[in-house]
Amino acid sequence: MPLAPNITLPHGAAIPQMGLGTWPMSSAEAERAVATAIEAGYRLVDTAYAYGNEPGVGKGMQASGVPREELFVTTKLNAEWHGEEEVREAFADSMRKLGTHYVDLYLIHWPNPRRDRYVDAWRGLARLLDEGLVRAIGVSNFKPAHLDRVLEETGVVPDVNQIELNPYVTRTGPRAYHAEHGILTQSYSPLDKGGALLEEAVVREAADRHGRTPAQIVLRWHVQLGLLAVAKSSDPVRQAQNLALFDFELSEDEMAGLSALERGEAAATDSDTFGH
Repeated sequence: MPLAPNITLPHGAAIPQMGLGTWPMSSAEAERAVATAIEAGYRLVDTAYAYGNEPGVGKGMQASGVPREELFVTTKLNAEWHGEEEVREAFADSMRKLGTHYVDLYLIHWPNPRRDRYVDAWRGLARLLDEGLVRAIGVSNFKPAHLDRVLEETGVVPDVNQIELNPYVTRTGPRAYHAEHGILTQSYSPLDKGGALLEEAVVREAADRHGRTPAQIVLRWHVQLGLLAVAKSSDPVRQAQNLALFDFELSEDEMAGLSALERGEAAATDSDTFGH
């Protein structure tokens, strides 16, 4: 059973490079998907309060029979709890739903700059880290300007920024910013949405050359860029395929060909509307 290699985060936790995403699964679907994914070798499971499926994720973890300490669980803070004290209430609620007493990575889901409370929320996450209730803290959908404020006002570096990223949206600017500041980049929607990316000629030709699926080619692109990624699938066959990425390598030309599919920036992250 293959396991994804681990990457060490700035605060010391070891995170698997590939994980299971659970948006937009229902709680019942997430319970089944998490159990089969863990059986296939996944050790990273990604959820969020806003997904509404934390109870199912927790039940799937328990049904797997794998000890909690061998799993890496991510969940995310919603906007209504953007405050230093409110974070603790939100955290307790997520722990109750997940059926665990800690998470490995806790993220601020969106900066929601119109509310302008994400720095206070970040201070709340830093307190949870100091108290050992989480092993790593990070953000999602933050732009460099948001990260500048977090760093300037708190001095606490996020372990991760989880952003939409794939060969259509390569995010070279944010990736460079993250690298400069020691933040790991994690890709959500790593295969894009709707399937068009997997039909691109450069992807399908590489798949034929390597005897792999188009999804494996795109996910391997993430791996070779040093990115973390979470890919959603509830199908056990696809789950296993999406994890089987670490016994082949794309050439420089293949990597460049996928990166050349760039279409422009992802959706703006200054919306108060939940997006993933």
